[in-house]
Formats: sequence, C-alpha cells, structure tokens
Amino acid sequence: MTMYKSREEVPLEEKWNLADIYPDLTAWEKDLHSVKERTEKLSQFDGKITGAKELFDYLTLSEETSYTFKKLYVYTMFQVDIDTRDTKAQSLQDRVKSLGVKLSSATSFFTPFLLSLEESTLKGYIDEVEGLKYFEEDLFEAYRYKQHVLTKEKEEVLSQLGETFSAPSNTFGMINNADIRFGEVTNKEGEKVELTRGMYSKLIEDEDRDIRKEAYKAYYQPYVQLTNTIASTLSASIKTNVTLSKMRNYPSALEKSLFSDMVPKEVYDNLIEATKANIEPLHRYAKIRKQLLGLSELRQYDLNVPLVQDVKEEILFDEAYETMLKSLSPLGEEYVETLRSFKEKRYFDVRETPGKRSGAYNLGLYGVHPFVLLNHQDDLDSLFTLVHECGHAMHSWYSSKHQPQISAGYSIFVAEVASTVNEVLLIRYLLKNTEDAKMKKHLLNHFIDSFRGTLFTQVMFSQFEKITHEKAENGEPLNAEVFNEVYEQIFREFNGDEIVFDDEVKYGWSRIPHFYRPFYVYKYATGYASAIHIADQLLEGNPDTLEKYLTFLKSGSSDYPLELLKATGVDLTKPEPIRNALAIFGELVDEFASL
Repeated sequence: MTMYKSREEVPLEEKWNLADIYPDLTAWEKDLHSVKERTEKLSQFDGKITGAKELFDYLTLSEETSYTFKKLYVYTMFQVDIDTRDTKAQSLQDRVKSLGVKLSSATSFFTPFLLSLEESTLKGYIDEVEGLKYFEEDLFEAYRYKQHVLTKEKEEVLSQLGETFSAPSNTFGMINNADIRFGEVTNKEGEKVELTRGMYSKLIEDEDRDIRKEAYKAYYQPYVQLTNTIASTLSASIKTNVTLSKMRNYPSALEKSLFSDMVPKEVYDNLIEATKANIEPLHRYAKIRKQLLGLSELRQYDLNVPLVQDVKEEILFDEAYETMLKSLSPLGEEYVETLRSFKEKRYFDVRETPGKRSGAYNLGLYGVHPFVLLNHQDDLDSLFTLVHECGHAMHSWYSSKHQPQISAGYSIFVAEVASTVNEVLLIRYLLKNTEDAKMKKHLLNHFIDSFRGTLFTQVMFSQFEKITHEKAENGEPLNAEVFNEVYEQIFREFNGDEIVFDDEVKYGWSRIPHFYRPFYVYKYATGYASAIHIADQLLEGNPDTLEKYLTFLKSGSSDYPLELLKATGVDLTKPEPIRNALAIFGELVDEFASL
C-alpha cells in the first residue's frame, strides 16, 4: 500500500483535473460576480410576475443562476475536500455559502407566489408561452407541497437562517475531518505510526488481535473524549429537523424526509420490521465467526477481520480498474467503454493524503462530468468502493446525457441501486472466476460482510434515527447518555448474544456523519435489496432486463423513485424485495458454514 505524505507526491493521473470546472480562480471570481448580479435581478421579480412572459423569464434566469451557483460551490467543495485544513479553500467556500443564503432569500418569494395562483391560471400561462412546457412538471409538483409552504415573510426568514440550520452538521464535519486526532498505534512492523481512518480500515481487519484491539481503542478514544460536544451537535441537528417539520405541518420528521420521494412511511417501517424478523442468520454468522477465529469471546473489534487468512489481497489501482470493467460486462459495451474513458480523463481523485476528506463519493456536475473522490488503499475493499462509486458516476453520466437539466438529477433513493448493482456484479464475477478454493471462501466471507454492513447496519442506523427523532418530537431530552443507551440497545438487538460488549460500543453513534442528513441511510438498505434482484436478473443475460435497467439509469428524476424501480421489476411498497434479499443472505451464511 502506497502511503503519501503530501498531495504533491501523488501522480498527476490520480488527481482530479478541476480545470474542467474552472481554468483558474479568475474565471471562478467572474462567475461569482455574475451570480451576485443575477441574484439581485431575481429579487426584483418579487411582486412583478403578472403573466406568462414574466414567469418564463424568472424561471429561465433562476435555472441559469442555480446552475452557475452549483459550479461555484462544487469547485470550492472539492478544494476543501482535497485538504480540509486549507483555510484559503474554506474562505472561498464561505463566500459561496454566503451568496447561497442571499440567493435563497432572493427567490424565497416564489413558492408562496406560485401556490397563490389557481392551477387553471398556471395552465393558461403554460399554454400561452411554449417555453413554460419545460418547467410544467416541476411547477405542478410544487402544489403537492402547498400545505407545507409558509407565508412569504416566514419563508424569507427561514432562507436567511440557512447557515444557522446547517451549523451542527458543519461543526461535526470540522471536528470529524479536521480536528480529531487518533494518536499513535503499532503497525505490523512494530513501529509507532499516526493512525488515520484509511489505516484504521486496514488495521481493524488485521489477523493479530492485539493490533485490532489497539486500533479500535485508539480510534474510539477521541469520540469518547468529545462525546458531550458531539452529542450537542447531533441533538441540535435532530431538534432543528423536528422543529422545521412541525413548522411546515408534517406529521413527523420522518414523513417530511419521505415526502419528496413520495415514499409511504410503511416502506421505512417494513424495512426495519422485516429485517428484525429475519435477523437469525446474522446471529448465526456471529457464532460461525467466533468459532473460526477460535475465540472464547467475540468483541466488536473481531467483526471485520476476514475469516479466511493468507490470501493475496493487494490490488493496485490500475488492476482494480481493469477487474471492474470486466465484471461489469453484463451492462453492455457502451457502459464499459464509457467507464474506461473516465480514468484517462482524470475524473478520479484516488489517494489518501493528510487532511483529505475521509471516505468516498461521486458528484455529477451537469454540463461538466462526474467527479469521484476515493481514498484508495490497494485492497479488496477499495476495489468494491471503486465499483460502488463508479455505479453512481455512470448513473450521473447517463442521466446528464439523456435528461434535460431540470430532471437530470436523481434521488438518493435510486442512487444506491445503481452503485450496489455494480457491487453485486463484481462479487458474482470474482466468485465465478476464482479457481483458488481459499480465495472463494474469502470472497464469500466478503460478500456476507458487505451484506451485513450495507443492509443490516444501515437498518440499525435507521432505527436509531427513528427513535431519537421520536424522542425529540415527544419533548424528551437528547444528550450523550440518551444516545448511548438507545444505540447500545439497538446494537445488542441486531448483533445478538455472541458479542461481548466493550464500553466503546455504545459511542458508535458519535462517529456517523450520515446522522446529520436525517433519514438518509435507510436508502442504502432498500437500494441493496433492489440491487440484489436486478443484478441477478442481469446475470441471466436477458436483453429485456438490460434495456429496462439502462432506461432506469437514463431516467434521472423524470418520475418518482418507487415508480422508476417498479419499471425494473422491484416493488418496494411490498415486503418481498427485503425478504428475498434477507433469504439470499441466509443462503450465503449456509454456504459459508458448509465450507
């Protein structure tokens, strides 16, 4: 595994080419000035939209301004993510955020104005100016929000408080990415080294239990020390979400989060209930893990170590990329060749460097291209991460190519399907094309652990979010003690009696960034269940299945997520997709046990 002490050491071909967005800061400043001017013009439409032409002019200017604003913001976000310690990049981002508040304030009048129109009046405007047809679906979608939109004055106040509402998330982000230090741990060579998140993901899988334990204790130590501070940021985030949900007349914060995707509350509840009703194979797997590791007691730092040791696992980035392309052949030649070109065009930022944002993501910038952030570690997990993010990147590419700007973006709900289909295709490919018996066992173990992390763990997180939001809605206190108690109880329920609990377990909630994006993680689980079905259908080679799936990738947000998925043969309003996925998990555990 290559370790880089600075970004300058990373080869150029493994770093983003941000000149694809702006060639230099001068061009960025020019667009910033342009958005400032347009924002002023947009505010002047307040009270002046009296007919179809003014409505069209406003909507056209608004879309152009929003597009340019997104470019400005994304450019600075990437600069910050490359090095979260870079104060110049932070200053640029702060300038865009401030402008964003002004833009939001300047346009806050529009939704209350729109909803004051009779639908027949709006229809008349659309018939009068042909260009309004482009905006028609979005305009009428707004009427669905009618009972949740406040007065013009209140909407303006809320828009001006935008940065305040995001403060808990931003504070946690700075603590988590820039401030936290994990101290030193002992590596395999017996040397004391500074622990990083990327290194932790390796050490927690080490076959030496002492190394795992030391890394685990070191990793959790700063979160335990900062637990009250982090509890205050999470509590503020949850309470803000609950307050806004009440202000906007939603029955609950959960239903507010589900509203935009038109997802019934039952989908969320069914996911939790179906998973808990089929939890037995996960508990059985814990027993198998304890037995194969030869332990008298199983602890949390034993849950990630591969159960099959001494297999070749180093996979260099170039090799990982070629393996990915081969595994995705069921998606067709266009898909594979397009994805091949992404690497040459530097759509990826590959390596972990000091200060770089942890984890991985894809961001598709309409009119430019997808950008993928990685912290590649030259191992099997990194191969799966690459394949996952490339599923998102290709989804962005297809949607941008086949949809107009207004519907090119897609819901997170369907995004996780595109990424996980790729993961399932990869694991099936690796299992099929590996002759070595030990490697096959290792891959099967990896598939089971991936299932555990992407479905079971995310459902566990989803239940934590549901309980803590309900406590806030009932006026109950939210603090470190409450979060610890709720998290530990759920963790025990999901992981069973085989695990002996270290004190750190109950602090697990304190390190999860997704909790600052409420009711988001359940989509990983529904996406995984959907992807299992779609990938297995694709592997049967039915051209009709491939055509339906590619149509799904090209659809952006042209329909509601559940409807887009139904067209691929997955109906999440019914419990069958979740049950079927959990049944496959049970089969994988049985197969592994038999080996």
